[in-house]
Amino acid sequence: MDESHLKQRVIFVKMLNLPAYIGICFSITTLFCLLLFFKASNFNKGVIAVVITWTILQGAIAFTGFYSNTNVLPPRFLFAILPAVIAIGTLFITSGGKRFINTLELKWLTLLHLVRVPVELVLFWLFLNHTLPKVMTFEGWNLDFISGILALFVYYFGYVTKKLGAGILLILNLVGLCLLINIVTLAVLSTPFPFQKFGFEQPNIAVFYFPFIWLPTVVVPLVFFSHLVCIRQIILRIKK
Repeated sequence: MDESHLKQRVIFVKMLNLPAYIGICFSITTLFCLLLFFKASNFNKGVIAVVITWTILQGAIAFTGFYSNTNVLPPRFLFAILPAVIAIGTLFITSGGKRFINTLELKWLTLLHLVRVPVELVLFWLFLNHTLPKVMTFEGWNLDFISGILALFVYYFGYVTKKLGAGILLILNLVGLCLLINIVTLAVLSTPFPFQKFGFEQPNIAVFYFPFIWLPTVVVPLVFFSHLVCIRQIILRIKK
């Protein structure tokens, strides 16, 4: 067995030995994220079927260790992220996709950002268990928890009492989007790919495995999509 495969075997064993509460907490967080998104779509059966199928599929693939091999080209991880990127892009450029976007309820998409708080806790626990670098946590350069903390504030004052104007809501969503892009960039550059820039001693390998594969394939895409939908609907409201 060569050195690279030996390293992957060690990583795999390490992942299997993670404390159970980390995986359980993240699984519950993912479920909460899905429920809020389904609520925002008024429990659209088509949406539920597609998203649940995608979630189960990615979980099953990651469970086999498929994504843990980073020595192949093209990177296997492309199969995890490209479909979601293509799906989001399609929704924003097609007439049917735009009609669907216009039916989504912003208050529930805003509450969805609450998941960013427990996600930060999970990332910190994963750092303590040597499966991602410190730079990806709130002790490093990750400030994404701010969006999670503000979610209840924005929900209440923006959509319950409606004391926040469209301009403020737009700015808050843009800030939240920037915070998300920041941690996604850190995560990508901390992953053991040829372009890795951070975390060489403790790279970001947790996302290759079940259930943490749901972070880049389910949670992050839904959070990203939620911001884009809110931004689009708010801009349309301002233009009226």
